[in-house]
Amino acid sequence: MTLVVVDMPLQNPPPFVIGCDGGGTGCRLVIADVAGRVLAQGAGGPANVTSDFDGAVASLNTALAQAAAQLALTPADILAGVAHFGLAGVQSPQDSARIAAAFPFLRINVTEDRLIAVAGALGTADGVLIGLGTGTIIAAQRGGQSLRIGGWGLALSDDASGAWLGRLVLQRVLLAQDGMEPFTPLTDAVFSRFDRDPRGLVGFASTARPADYARFAPDVIAAAGAGDAVGLALMQQGAAYLARALTVLRFAPSEILCLTGGVGPHYAPYLPVAAQKAVIAPKGQAVDGALELAMGLTAQG
Repeated sequence: MTLVVVDMPLQNPPPFVIGCDGGGTGCRLVIADVAGRVLAQGAGGPANVTSDFDGAVASLNTALAQAAAQLALTPADILAGVAHFGLAGVQSPQDSARIAAAFPFLRINVTEDRLIAVAGALGTADGVLIGLGTGTIIAAQRGGQSLRIGGWGLALSDDASGAWLGRLVLQRVLLAQDGMEPFTPLTDAVFSRFDRDPRGLVGFASTARPADYARFAPDVIAAAGAGDAVGLALMQQGAAYLARALTVLRFAPSEILCLTGGVGPHYAPYLPVAAQKAVIAPKGQAVDGALELAMGLTAQG
C-alpha cells in the first residue's frame, strides 16, 4: 500500500533524504544526504495512525524537529527533501494521504511499516521476517514478491505481539481472580500493580491502546524464562501461531529467518528446531529500510 506525492519535478538532487519508522511504541527518523550518509536522527512517541492519528502526527513532528535541530535547521527546512514514512496502522490510501498532507515534503512515500521492516531486515534476499514489537509483522519475500500474514491491528489480529501478550496476561489475572485457575508469580505481580482490584483492570482496558498493553510484555517474557506457568503458556501460544504462519508461508529450512522488534527475538527458543536453526541477524533495522526506500525517490524528473 503506497502513496507517492510529488509537489514538483526534481530539478536538482534534493538536499535531504528522510527515512522514518513509526511503530506502536515509538518512532525513529533519520535525515541523510543524497548519498545516504546519515546526518541526524530523532525519536518520538507512538505513531500508529489507526489507534491515534493525531498522536502519531505529534510523535512524528517531535522526531522531525529533534533531528532538524541537530542540523541547526527547522522542520520546515527539511521539507525540501524527499521522504519515506513506514507507519503502523496505515491500512488505506486515505491513511497515506492524511500523513502526506501533514508532512508536505518535496516527495513523500507513505506505507505500512511492514514494507520498511522487510527492506531493513532482508534487503533483497529471499526469506521470512517476523517482526514483533507492540504489533505484528510477518512477511515472506521471494523473488522481489512479498506475502504477509496478520498485522491487522490488536482488535482483530497482531497475535504474538507485545500488545497481545499484555492483553492476554490481564485476562489470565481476571481468571485467577475469579478462581478459574491459580495465581502464578506473574499474574500475582501484575494484579498487585492494580492494587488487586479487578475493577482497576477493567478500567484500564476500557481506554488502553496497544502500546499500553505492550508495557506488560517484558513481564511475560521474563516470567516465561523463569518457568512461570502462565508466562510459558502465553509464549508457547504465541510461538504456535508463528509456527503456523511459517507453514502457511511455506518457509523452508534452507531460507533465512529474521526475528526483530522488542519481542520477536524472545520467541526463538519456543519455535520449532528447524526454524531456530534458520534464524540470522537482520541486515538492518526498519528505519534503515525506510531510508533505503527514500533513496529511490531521489531520481530527477
